[in-house]
Amino acid sequence: MEDIPISALSGTLVILLLLSAFFSMTETTMMAANRYRLRHLAGEGHRGATLALDLLGRTDKMLGVILLGNNLVNAGAATLVSVITIELFGEEKWALGVGTLTITFAILVFSEITPKIIGAAYADRLVLFLGFLLWPLLRAAYPVVWFVNLFAAALLKALRLEPRPDHAAHPLSPRELRALVLESRGIPVQHRDILVNLFDLERVTVEDIMVPRGDIEFIDIETPIEDIQAQLATSYHARLPVVAGDPGNVIGVLHQRRLLGITLATSLDHDALRAQLAAPYFIPAGTAVYAQLRFFRENRQRQGLVVDEYGEILGLVTLEDIIEEIVGKFTTSMPGAAAESVWGTDGTTLVDGGHSLRELNRLLDLSLPLDGPKTLNGLIIEHLREIPEADACLRIGDVGMEIVQTQDRRIKVVKLFRPQSKQ
Repeated sequence: MEDIPISALSGTLVILLLLSAFFSMTETTMMAANRYRLRHLAGEGHRGATLALDLLGRTDKMLGVILLGNNLVNAGAATLVSVITIELFGEEKWALGVGTLTITFAILVFSEITPKIIGAAYADRLVLFLGFLLWPLLRAAYPVVWFVNLFAAALLKALRLEPRPDHAAHPLSPRELRALVLESRGIPVQHRDILVNLFDLERVTVEDIMVPRGDIEFIDIETPIEDIQAQLATSYHARLPVVAGDPGNVIGVLHQRRLLGITLATSLDHDALRAQLAAPYFIPAGTAVYAQLRFFRENRQRQGLVVDEYGEILGLVTLEDIIEEIVGKFTTSMPGAAAESVWGTDGTTLVDGGHSLRELNRLLDLSLPLDGPKTLNGLIIEHLREIPEADACLRIGDVGMEIVQTQDRRIKVVKLFRPQSKQ
């Protein structure tokens, strides 16, 4: 060692520290890389992504060659520092101690922490190039890696641990997929909202999105035919439930388009109206929206009446309601209806008492409870345990409310006050 100058030893030490940094960065990069992005790139023929996926499919061998190289380099660096210290200061104990602390600090900062941070921060970019460097190293050191892995495999077997070739191969849960979509930066906001709504369909029932019974437009078959004709002339619905006297006694569903040909050919009477009725389609209130979408498709239906456990009609849900739950509102409830509710400049807004709580939470960024009544009218009545008079004020959670108008034992219009935390 006396013939080797200190400058050469120092240069070799720097090279070893750089190699150690490379192995540390490679380890973090490979394990932090997005497997799904790699699969997408590999499917498009990206060679680097294909090599990276192949290496990740052999995790034991990939980690074996990285750790083998890293430990050899770190051991060599520690030995080299001892040689340099002896050359400069002799075999003084304090010098050897200082040398040990110095190399430990250098490895920790320059060869461990900094490279690992870089590898974690830019994993998706670096992984596409590291595969080209790791593959030759793995082939060159394969016999050594294979020999070392024999002992590692035996230890894992003794501990009854089964190594997985690629932990990303296991499917993600719906909640994990939902979180993945929310955190994605490459998906447009509109598309991301639709995907999130699809995941939420599993938890939403038809009762959450139905039109309440009080808002359903019925045709009463027992009313004079002139009144029915006037109602049909002004109705904007394609399908109307038909009842016999009582709104709970639904006898069928009238498709106005089918009725048009008859009214043009002959005069309309009650018998002709009855002949055009289709059988009503009933849906249990607890049916999940996603399941109901499938049932609509299988039964070739576009709307159904929601009933409770006693068979009483609670409301009506259509295929359009489900589609709007996925893609967002694209129509209003009736021609000329007001647009979606928004907060005014004074921090208040007027809403219909029959408005869905889920829709209000989404439009106004509120946190009204959803585990009870489904409409604002039902929530207020349940909270007060009576039908309030106009001008009555209350607070539910952090939302202040003022009853503006009541009609027919229902709350028609409510003024909501924006919570302080949302201002």
